[in-house]
Amino acid sequence: MKIALGGDHAGVEYKKEIISQLESQGIETQDFGPFNTHSCDYPDFVHPLALAVERNDFDLGIIICGSGNGVAMTVNKHQGIRCALAWDTGLAELARSHNDANILSIPARYVSLELAKEIADAFLKTDFEGGRHQRRVAKIPC
Repeated sequence: MKIALGGDHAGVEYKKEIISQLESQGIETQDFGPFNTHSCDYPDFVHPLALAVERNDFDLGIIICGSGNGVAMTVNKHQGIRCALAWDTGLAELARSHNDANILSIPARYVSLELAKEIADAFLKTDFEGGRHQRRVAKIPC
């Protein structure tokens, strides 16, 4: 499995920890930035990540910012992206199983690091159910 990660300055520390967790599980990762906690413009980092996920260079993506909203709004502008904001494991699981979300957005300022790791793990370990959900997912793009 290959996972793309990115976000903004508020998500850098969580991103580093989640990358470490994933790599310890044998999961390949790529960090699209940012790489420090200096204020930045998150679209510069998450648009390239979204393009890479759209091209199927990565299986899934994880983006992390303060609220999770700005990065999610940005990547969801891409037709091939279905990004879900999740602040608990149940939402992450439903986003994958019912909505076939291919990018997870985590709000670093609203969840603990430990919970963020659990959310990422739940997202990555959940498969899309297909069936009746596939019909709905097919209707998402404009």
